[in-house]
Amino acid sequence: MEVFFYTRLVHWFQETPNGMYQYFIKVVPTICTNIRGYKIQSNQFSVTEHYKSPEIGRRSLPGVFFFYDLSPIKVTFTETHASFLHFMTNVCAIVGGIFTVAGIVDSFIYHGHKALRKKMEIGKLG
Repeated sequence: MEVFFYTRLVHWFQETPNGMYQYFIKVVPTICTNIRGYKIQSNQFSVTEHYKSPEIGRRSLPGVFFFYDLSPIKVTFTETHASFLHFMTNVCAIVGGIFTVAGIVDSFIYHGHKALRKKMEIGKLG
């Protein structure tokens, strides 16, 4: 089994010299288990970038700084199949929801039509 990792290469140019770049990197260990029991140990990560420009009259430390936050909690994804009973329960819930909404719409139409007919009869009598 081949596993491909996607990496993104970014280029940019900073017009103002002597700025401070800060990267806050959060890493979460992750295990993915497929339906056949094959495990892939990997990491999820997120990066937040912060740029601080130099202030006039104040000293600032130019550079690039990396701050790592390694999570002590491991995330586990496990692929499973839903049982046939679970599938049938979902189908019954969907069908029941359709009947309920259809009943509400039918009730609105029936009572609206009844009220309109009553108004028209009152208008004809007067």
